[in-house]
Parts: sequence; C-alpha cells; structure tokens
Amino acid sequence: MNGYKILLEYVIREIGDEMRNAIILAAGKGTRMKSSQSKVMHTIIDRPMLAYIIDALKAVDVQRIVVVVGYQAESIQSVFTDVEYALQQPQLGTGHAVMQCTQLKDAPGDTLVINGDGPCIQPETLEALFQANQSASLTLLTAKLEDGKSYGRIVRDENGNVTAIVEAKDCTPEQREINEINAGMYCFNNKDLFDNLDKLQTNNAQNEYYLTDMVSILAGQGKRVNGMVIENRDEVMGINDCLELHTAYEWMKKKINTHWMKEGVQIVDPNRTVIGKDVTIGHDVIIHPNVELLSKTRIGNHVEILPGSYIKDSVIEDDVRIESSEITDAHVGSGTTVGPMAHLRNHTNVGCNCRIGNFVEFKNTNFGDGSKCAHLTYIGDCDVGKNVNIGCGVVTVNYDGKEKHRTVIKDGAFIGSNVNLIAPVTIGANALLAAGSTITDDVEDGDMGIARSHQSIKHGFGDLYKNK
Repeated sequence: MNGYKILLEYVIREIGDEMRNAIILAAGKGTRMKSSQSKVMHTIIDRPMLAYIIDALKAVDVQRIVVVVGYQAESIQSVFTDVEYALQQPQLGTGHAVMQCTQLKDAPGDTLVINGDGPCIQPETLEALFQANQSASLTLLTAKLEDGKSYGRIVRDENGNVTAIVEAKDCTPEQREINEINAGMYCFNNKDLFDNLDKLQTNNAQNEYYLTDMVSILAGQGKRVNGMVIENRDEVMGINDCLELHTAYEWMKKKINTHWMKEGVQIVDPNRTVIGKDVTIGHDVIIHPNVELLSKTRIGNHVEILPGSYIKDSVIEDDVRIESSEITDAHVGSGTTVGPMAHLRNHTNVGCNCRIGNFVEFKNTNFGDGSKCAHLTYIGDCDVGKNVNIGCGVVTVNYDGKEKHRTVIKDGAFIGSNVNLIAPVTIGANALLAAGSTITDDVEDGDMGIARSHQSIKHGFGDLYKNK
C-alpha cells in the first residue's frame, strides 16, 4: 500500500492539472433486480457489469478511480483490487455518495462521476467528455429522447448554456415536455466540485442530496456548464432489472461480433455466438453457431470451432479444429484436433499435431507433440511425451483419497485400452501396456507391462445360466 501511495504522489506531481479522476456510484442494492447480489456485480457475457466501466476509464488514462460502495461492499472490493473505495452508509443520494470520496478532495484535474450500472459506455465517449470540459467547470452528458420518461430534464438558457437539471419527480408540466435528458454522467473540475458539495440541499421529493443540483449551483456562480449530447444513446442505457440486463448483453454481444466480422472472422450465426471483450482472434477463422469464447482466450489463424464449443482463458494455436468441446485454462498447439465432447481444463497443455477424441478429459496435463488419445479416457495430473498412443477407457488414478499424484508417460509409449495407471507411476519410452492392465509399478523403457488375472473358462455355464 505504501508503494501505491508513493506512485500516486508521483503521478499527481507530474500530471498536475491534467490528472483525470473518476467516481463510480455503486452503493445501491438494485431492488428491481430481485437478487441478493449487488446490481453492479451481475454478469454480462464474462464479467461483472462494473468491470466494463473500470476498463473504459482505464482506457482513457484515468489515474484514480474511486468506487462508492454500500450494499455488499466486501463482495465488490474482493474482485476489484486495483481501485480506491469510499463507503456510503446510509445512502442519501448521488450528491451524498460523492461527499464520501474525501480522498479526492484536493486532487488536481477533472473528476468524472459515472453510474456503476451503465456498462455499455465506450472509451471514445469518455475521452470526448474530458476534452469538452477543458474550458468548463462542469460538462454533463445528455441524450435526446422522444419521451423523457423518468429521466431528469436538461434546462438551458437562451444561449444554449445548461442552467439546471430537474429530476422527473420534481418537473413542472412544461419541463416534462423537454426531450433532452440527463444521461447520468458528469465531468467536473475537481476543485469546483468539492468546493461546492456542501451547498447541496435535500429539499426535493426524495429528501436526498442530488448531484444534479451542482449544475444550478455552478451556473449561478457564473461558471461554465456544458451539455454534450451523446450520439449513440445505447451507450448510456442503465440496468435496473433482468430485462435491461439482457438488453445490455445483446448490445454488447452484437458490438463485439460485428467488430470481428469486419476483421474477417467468419461467424456463421452472430445471434448464437458469444465472444468476450478481451478475446483475440486471428485470420481465416470459422466460428459455428452456439460457440462461446470468453475471458482472455486467444484464437490463432485458420482455426475452425464447431457448434457447442466453450473456450475460456485458453490459447488455441493455428490450424486447430475444435468440435463441441469445453476448454478452460488450457493451451492447444497448432494442427491439433479436439473433440467431439472433449474437456480440457486446469493448466492443460496439448502439443502440436495431436488428436484428442470424443469424451476425453485432460486435467493439469502436459500432452506432447504428435500424441493421440482418441476416446473415453481420463488423463489427470499427467506428463505425456511425444508420439504416445493412449487407447480407449484409460484412466490415470491420480487421487488416493488424500493427495493428488502425477503419472509420467515417456515418448513413444503405447497404452492399451482399459488400462488403469495408479499414480505415482512412470511408463518408459516405447513401453507397451497390455489392455485391461492395472499398473502400479514403473515400467522401464522398451518393456511391456501386463497386470491382469488369467482368464478361466467354465464350460456349459452360459447355457446353464440362460436355462435356469
């Protein structure tokens, strides 16, 4: 923490008036979500909605981000560890929330105040807002709607300057006819903001401290207040219930998929394809319907991903074919085929030109170049060499009830069908394990391991059993 403070002091000294700060309002429960979870922690595609806002702020070089928390504060703080926090208890309005951010009181530069339930905002819009406020005390984001509904209305003077925001509950009949509404995002000169917070009053329908009253306070002091109309209103959509959460999910999905199709990725059915914001994709890639690519997944060139595949936090190299499989926290080398119905997970590394067949599961396993595991097999906590052939029904028995143990299979080994490998055990290079064996001891290079009972024949017992 001391190191963070030293770095922060350095940034303040070097940047000065150009410093950018942000306050994210995230203290509310979100009652209309009808959930015990904090509203800002609800997931869109592969991350909480709050993560999109933090990422957008970082993309425009905001140096200090303060998240105002209240309901389930610890659940938010445990996930987002690289921002600052302020606690709002009780919750007495947006102005009251900003009052809690005392660590920014003497910060230079501008401070952007943004709601934590607006994940669709784009960095370009935030940058425009900061730029528009260079010669103003406050610049607020506005949108124009045919029906202002429950949004606060923007009041301008005859010269077009913003003089006030009137909350919908406090509007006169004439003000309700205004179609320019408050989009809930404000960029303040930080000194003007904190010098005037104590002027906020609770004489309104909600008996709360409205941050929107800062418009009339600053305008009344002769300070310049800008209103910047956003071009794409969808960016400022708020999320108050699960229906609106779905709307934001669809918007985000479409935006990401459109980007990749423009980059040359062939998405067969964009409506049934989900790609996370941090995913990267190479060229000549075909993605079939009902595919999800999430988190920090990287897809190489000339990859084909067939329907029903789920890939998260994984690297898929060039010329790979994935068929109806789940891959999480894994690396798949070039020229490899996976599936159908394979499952690669937990630090698994598959080499180049491998074959991973149907109903095969790898866990915490290294699988060498050119090796094959065609079907119905579990390989866990295992180091497999190059050009190994693993037959059907093989199991590495890696757990003794208390601890996990590793299996080592060296280059060129052949593991027959229905072999159990009781770890810890090592199978040597070019060794052969007979089908149906349960291997408990090491097998040296070039040797054959066989461990099964001798077959016995009971003559006539089959007929006797059937005719019984």
